[in-house]
Amino acid sequence: MAERSTIARPYAQAAFELARDLKALKEWSDMLQLVAAVASDDDMRAFVASPQVDRERLAQAFIDICGDQLDAGGQNFVRVVADNQRLDFLPEIAALYEQLRADAEGSVDAEVITAYPLSDDQQQALAAALSKRLQRKVNLTCKVDETVLGGAIVRAGDLVIDGTAVGKLNRLATALLH
Repeated sequence: MAERSTIARPYAQAAFELARDLKALKEWSDMLQLVAAVASDDDMRAFVASPQVDRERLAQAFIDICGDQLDAGGQNFVRVVADNQRLDFLPEIAALYEQLRADAEGSVDAEVITAYPLSDDQQQALAAALSKRLQRKVNLTCKVDETVLGGAIVRAGDLVIDGTAVGKLNRLATALLH
């Protein structure tokens, strides 16, 4: 996965810089999400992997499928990615673009995993605490996982907080052994 990110990063960076210069971060986000969804389709993956299909035809297929949801810049981006045989990297490019956009906008996506659904008040309190700690606006997504016995797991960017009962017991066991 690290290798795929390394390959996708320059494309995401180029798309981000262009979108920032055009003041069209949201529009580019929408376009990249669309082409990433097209690239993730099983039939399209097989089409992209086929050695009989030339790059120009691949790019045109993406452009035709996306229709008028791709502006001229988006179409050119697809052509460049196709010319470099990187269409299968579009999901990674879109994900990296979203990280760059969030950094530029001073926000971060955070995921909270708990055994039971959090109330609205709990979600707001958690978002406020994370926002204070990270000094960014937090976009909170809550998931329920019954295997979490107690507490919560929080993931925000590179930060992972394991506040589960099992996590605390594991840290205690490690501390006692050393």
